[in-house]
This record gives sequence, structure tokens and C-alpha cells, in this order.
Amino acid sequence: MVVHLVAALVAGALAFTAPDGWRQSPSGSTMRVAEFVLPRAAGDVEDGLLVVYYFGGTGGSVEDNIKRWIGQVQQPDGRPSTAVAKREARTVNGLALTLVDVSGTYVAELAPGSARRNNRPNFRLRAGVVQTPKGPYFVKLTGPEKTIARWDGAFAQFVGSFKYQ
Repeated sequence: MVVHLVAALVAGALAFTAPDGWRQSPSGSTMRVAEFVLPRAAGDVEDGLLVVYYFGGTGGSVEDNIKRWIGQVQQPDGRPSTAVAKREARTVNGLALTLVDVSGTYVAELAPGSARRNNRPNFRLRAGVVQTPKGPYFVKLTGPEKTIARWDGAFAQFVGSFKYQ
């Protein structure tokens, strides 16, 4: 059953509001505290996927995660993704939030530790680390560039709704 969420969700100690139009999907792991499908834009062949992760207060530093996420995207012209990635740090409701935004060919592992990798050109990755008193939560959004662009405002609304409870 697909549920359209407009009310606040609480994932451990992090509360957030899912924007209209996002569909909650069942979590594929206990480390995934929330998953949302962002319906595809016209012309795209797949939806976007946003996952909120919590690893019990661990999960690596902000820098390690930003570096790993940027490394999951390759540029078609061969230059490093660090040259084109956009990074932002801000405070949302008293919580430190660091975000990264990068487009290109998505080449992340198909599953953690897998030798098989994605090969999805014209993809976009938006991700972030929100630091709470119980440790960091991680947010990762991936999908075709047009689809992710369609949901830019909703993503900003989503991360702007983070609250510690």
C-alpha cells in the first residue's frame, strides 16, 4: 500500500516532514529509518529514491561521507567530481547540516561491499549529514537529473523540517 505522507515522521530522535507527492516505501534494512520514492519527471525511466539512515550514532565523519558520496559520481569529461560538486553547511532548528549536490554518472556499489556497480549516466545525488545529540543521521537522494530537479524545492523543504525530539 502506498502512503502519501504530509504529517511529521519521527525516526529515532530526528523528526521531519515528508513533502506532498513523496511516497513512503518499506525500509530495506534496520539502518534505513525511512525511505521515499520521488515520482519520475516526464521522460525519465525511473523514480528518485531518498533514504534516511541512522547507524546508532556512528557512520563516519561528515568529511568521510561527503567524500564517499562525491566519489559515487563520475564526470563524463573525466574531471574529478570534487571540481563540480556543490556543498553547503547550515543550521536547521539548531542542528548542524552539511549537504552535497553532484550530477554525472552514478557508479555506487549495487550493495555495500559488492563488486558490482551502478552505471547510470545523467544521474544526480543530493546527500547530507545532520548532526543530532544522538549522533549523525544521513540522507541520500539519487535519481535521474530531471527527476531530482523536479523535487529540488521539496528536498529543501524536507531538510528544512529536521528537528531533534
